[in-house]
Amino acid sequence: MGQAALKPVDTEETLDVSAALDVVSKHAAEGRKNRRISEPVITALRDTGFFRSVLPKQYGGMEIHPSEFFRAAIDIAERDMGTSWAAGIIAIHAFQLAMMDPKACDDVYGKTGPDTLISSSYNPTGAKVETVEGGFKLSGRWGWSSGSAHCDWVLLGGLIFDQGKENIHYRTFLVPKPDYVIEDTWFPMGLHSTGSNDIVIDEPCFVPTYRTHHQMDGFNGVHPQTSPMYNIPWAQTFIRVVCSAAIGGVKHALQLFIDNAQGSSTDVTRLASDPDVTRRVAEVANMIDETEVVLFRNFDKMMEQVENGEEIPLIDRIKYRYQASLVIEKMIKAMDMLFDVAGGRSVYEGSPIQDIWHDVHIARAHVANNPVSFGRNYGAVLLGAENTDVFL
Repeated sequence: MGQAALKPVDTEETLDVSAALDVVSKHAAEGRKNRRISEPVITALRDTGFFRSVLPKQYGGMEIHPSEFFRAAIDIAERDMGTSWAAGIIAIHAFQLAMMDPKACDDVYGKTGPDTLISSSYNPTGAKVETVEGGFKLSGRWGWSSGSAHCDWVLLGGLIFDQGKENIHYRTFLVPKPDYVIEDTWFPMGLHSTGSNDIVIDEPCFVPTYRTHHQMDGFNGVHPQTSPMYNIPWAQTFIRVVCSAAIGGVKHALQLFIDNAQGSSTDVTRLASDPDVTRRVAEVANMIDETEVVLFRNFDKMMEQVENGEEIPLIDRIKYRYQASLVIEKMIKAMDMLFDVAGGRSVYEGSPIQDIWHDVHIARAHVANNPVSFGRNYGAVLLGAENTDVFL
């Protein structure tokens, strides 16, 4: 790991997003219509400290326990899954910034403060990178940059090929807004309010080395922080932020289903005596509970280990990666079970339960939510093979 456990995590600060939740609900439909989070929602979440919750205290952050962060993200998702998806991704970038050279944090937070927002697009497919003196020249196109309209910086993925065959590697590049443009390409069937538009850099921009993050530094836990919290691998936080919003979304859908069932008949006990419906409701409630238990158990265990100065075993990191990738498939199953018996009104455009159904299904498109390769890797390692994943 990069640093020893030099001090315990300060648990005095807590994250309470309750004051923002009604604002999220009020503007959810507007966000879906405009294909971006509404500004009053961004302001309300900023006022709660959500965006600086995992930022190191030396930059004005809160350094809260990751479990507390994800509880807040799920609470937000119960009001609007798209808002939680984009806002959670923006907020978790502060954790990656903490992994980088302190000069990168100074650039981002030194002038504009701890609530400066950062979006991302890590897929390197459209990136062009040239190594130059002091850094890199970067250009290209990146898709799926959630919440980018609200941000002044972006983290972009790229592969470096010009340093020799033995040194081909992946880096993340931190780029300020003047060096890129956002193209309005986000016309999806779900997660509308995430505003996951394209980032475009036509004219190559210079990115100094200190504003880049080598993938293997992330894997090996190299960072300059003294808080043991940052010994939790960066990847473990990101893979959870792109799946945990679905837990809150399905919680919302289940409550909508219960409310609709109780209000749709003069006999409110009719569905309560239908064995198929009661089984579905019980299974959905249980799937929600199971996914939350695993999420918080994993982060609580990792925090316990890093606070004791221990490394997180590689096999656990592989297992946690696989478990995170299963969340969306479980939540899709849950949504399908509810939607199949949600009644005729659910098929109309604008139905809240249909909106969530679309949101959860669209989340499966994220590469981190495809469990096939992660399951193969986990099973192979259990059987004695070498690990093949470095984003753990």
